Amino acid sequence: MNITKENVDALNAIVKVDIVAEDYSAKVTEVLNDYRKKANIPGFRKGNVPMGMVKKQYGKSVMIDEVNKLLQESLNKFLVEEKLDILGNPLPVMKDDFSWDTDAFSFEFQLGLAPEFDVDIAGKNKIIDYKIIATDELLEKEVENIQSRYGNVIPQEVAEEHSNITGTFVNEEKELNKKSTFLVNDLKGKKNEKKLIGAKVGDVIELDTKKLFEEENKLQQILGVSNEEAKDLDIKVTLTIEEVTKTELADLDEELFGKLFADGSVKTVTELKEKIKADAEGQFQQQADQQLLNAITEHLVDNTKFDLPADFLQKWLQTAGEKELTLEEATEEYTKSEKGLRYQLIEGKIMKDNDIKLEYAELLEYAKGFIKTQMAQFGNMNPEEKELDDIAARVLSNKEEAQRLQTQLMSQKLLGFFKENMKFKAKELSYEDFIKEVYK
Repeated sequence: MNITKENVDALNAIVKVDIVAEDYSAKVTEVLNDYRKKANIPGFRKGNVPMGMVKKQYGKSVMIDEVNKLLQESLNKFLVEEKLDILGNPLPVMKDDFSWDTDAFSFEFQLGLAPEFDVDIAGKNKIIDYKIIATDELLEKEVENIQSRYGNVIPQEVAEEHSNITGTFVNEEKELNKKSTFLVNDLKGKKNEKKLIGAKVGDVIELDTKKLFEEENKLQQILGVSNEEAKDLDIKVTLTIEEVTKTELADLDEELFGKLFADGSVKTVTELKEKIKADAEGQFQQQADQQLLNAITEHLVDNTKFDLPADFLQKWLQTAGEKELTLEEATEEYTKSEKGLRYQLIEGKIMKDNDIKLEYAELLEYAKGFIKTQMAQFGNMNPEEKELDDIAARVLSNKEEAQRLQTQLMSQKLLGFFKENMKFKAKELSYEDFIKEVYK
């Protein structure tokens, strides 16, 4: 057997595999002898079937099977030994004159080669590293929300500015029929508030959905529609009021603090706000980090120039999935996935050049931390180490779940590397301003 590689250009190559009879004949004979021992053919005792009959019946199919096995094994071994960095999988070159009616075969495969390039992460750039702060206004609002959750609900005769309204929203054309509760001052504009202030149980009020609530996502929650539907929803709905109440805020005293923090870690309003601030900014940091990683990804893809074997990859995509694609469909798929492929190559280059690795022990500890957080949400604050080890082992035995956690952890490691080695423009702002600026 002989395997050779010929470079077409820097991104494409052809591998040729020549196989002759002596490469596979011994294995074919071994398989046919095994068939002969096991074959049940009328007129012959088991194990005494003439080899000529076995060859006639099974010889060609066994030969084809063994040649294909040898071909695949040899090609894979060659790619590993030659340390070829390829994209996709080798594509067989179809030959019109190919025939199995011979004892020597020549196969060819197209390869798409990964490009060679350098990644510059040291240069100055305009990427913003956001620090989202919890404003005094946010802290006051969250304290009031806590007081409201633990407060007393008092029935009212008529609705006021701060009343809770429970009622059913209906629009027959859109088949809307949703019972919800909201605050009168959740509504946007004095015109809408005036329609509700003074209303009583049993009243039916017509409202316009466009710009009905101060918060954009409120309409989605209240009407039970999708985010896309809520964005452009401009219809009239009738609200039949079923209950009017007012929440008397709970006092900020030891009793409330004890309900919130049984360990006694919070005893004053100042300590409560400090706790809220730390928790809120911890959550904000996760969003800021994700935004930073997204911005770094865009920057690296836009500023790291290299060519890809586009024609090869489009051909490969035609047969890579469960359903075969047309060339037009594969080209469209390639266009969609090109940026992701480029970042994968850039990420791989950065990891290789900087010896960034992910050990199983790290993944196990990360999984245990993730599990511990979930268990805490259900009241189990101090799980035993063995219990965590057992659950983590089960989670990581699931290939998809293990891949998801591995991707998350690797993103964290890369972000840490970027923060240490790249220069960013720091910017401090409130959560509301962050949302407006980033998702405008």
